[in-house]
Amino acid sequence: MSRASGLWVVVMLLSTASAFAATPPRRAGEIVVTRGTVQATDGAPVAYEIGTLYVPENRQVPGSRLIGVGFARIRARTASDAPPVFWLPGGPGLAVLDAFDGTSEAARSRLQSWLGYRDTADLVVIEQRGYSERGEKLVAPSPAWPRDRAFTAQDDIDDALRRVDTARAAHPDKDLAGYTIAACADDVDDLRRALGYPRISLFGGSFGSQWSFAVMRSHPDIVTRAVLASIEPLDFGYDMPSALLATMQRIAFEADRDAGLAPYLPQGGLMAAIDALRERFSRQPITVDLRDGGAPVVIGLADFQASLLAQAGTPDTWPAFVLALYHGHYEAWAREVAAGRQASDYKLIGPLIDTSLGITPQREYQLRHDPAGAYVGSGGFAPYLAAASRWPTPDLGDDYRRLRPIDTPVLMVHGDWDTSTPLDNMQAQLPYLRNGRAIVIHRGGHDGVFYQLRDEPAARAAVHHFLRTGEFTNLPTEVTLPLPRFAVPEFPAPAP
Repeated sequence: MSRASGLWVVVMLLSTASAFAATPPRRAGEIVVTRGTVQATDGAPVAYEIGTLYVPENRQVPGSRLIGVGFARIRARTASDAPPVFWLPGGPGLAVLDAFDGTSEAARSRLQSWLGYRDTADLVVIEQRGYSERGEKLVAPSPAWPRDRAFTAQDDIDDALRRVDTARAAHPDKDLAGYTIAACADDVDDLRRALGYPRISLFGGSFGSQWSFAVMRSHPDIVTRAVLASIEPLDFGYDMPSALLATMQRIAFEADRDAGLAPYLPQGGLMAAIDALRERFSRQPITVDLRDGGAPVVIGLADFQASLLAQAGTPDTWPAFVLALYHGHYEAWAREVAAGRQASDYKLIGPLIDTSLGITPQREYQLRHDPAGAYVGSGGFAPYLAAASRWPTPDLGDDYRRLRPIDTPVLMVHGDWDTSTPLDNMQAQLPYLRNGRAIVIHRGGHDGVFYQLRDEPAARAAVHHFLRTGEFTNLPTEVTLPLPRFAVPEFPAPAP
């Protein structure tokens, strides 16, 4: 190295050191904000703020390191007495602030939906600790699974236990005990204080609704009202198999009456096809050679149960998926199974929050003895329960998660075709709302409030009116969506 180049390195190092020295240490509860503009659908520029909230990683440990949580704010079009709407994303592990980059159609759509709040109140979006665009995204590796044997329920449990070790190994410098839903609720309160709001409204779907219940549990005096969708009560982090089966039966009822699917249906309809498949995979796995240079894919009952539920999340294609398997067309499914067994990274925030929130003994007993588990398996709860004591996040206790009365005005919206958070979740929560209303969306899936009400302008307006005033005015009790056009299998129907 020449003397001149060595001098340049010294200058650069001194400049970098000076820059760091000029940045004061962050404090818990502090925010750092930048400003920008985005374009609304009418072409008008809209100002926004985006920033980072600094919070203790573990709120129970004095002197815990600070971590960043991303947030954004869009001001109301005109000054309003309505409390700001805090929009809480789902997941756990849904980062949403890329909406301001407009890098995907989903991001652009999300941003335009946020701009719709400008006539209601300020909108504040906050992400989750441990998975934030402007903080840290904690992930760990998950190894590949072999293709030459069927995946089993015990494999699922063994994988969950291994994930605890890989998480700790991937992040030895992190205090993973701090990533609970209670800490996420405290983050909301910290942001409220930092932005200068005395009280707020909440808007959340799926895990965002559960997070909202946590805020109302931990900080009941700061929440004026809430609009929640795809409801997930605090004790309902693991869905009841019978509720999931009932949702699939509602979809099957409509599919059995579809003219395009009729030539493919066995006697007894779609549920009879599912029963036949359960029996088929219970007897023995199947082997599919994908001719891709890899080992054949061996698929068993646990694979079928997981795929049956996952595919039901898209009701328009789910019947065709079931009927393809019933008639022995496995190739497309086998490719999906093979892809799912490849090595990948997983988000830590999911198991950290879910195992800490836990479940009451009564609901766990129901889960383990629900006969509908024969249809959907135990993968939605058994792996989490097996690994719960090994994850570092503390169990929050039955008193925290048990259903109890809520005085805050709450409007709930839920689709009866939702196979991620079944309708029973909302029906269980509703009696505990002393000032609550519910809207059932017939044929509605796991979608947000305003997406499900996209063709109901009066209902959308009534929801915004509730957010502004707290008045349950002109709200429907139910909305029926059009019947979807069901896809048909990609092979000729069998001869009668």
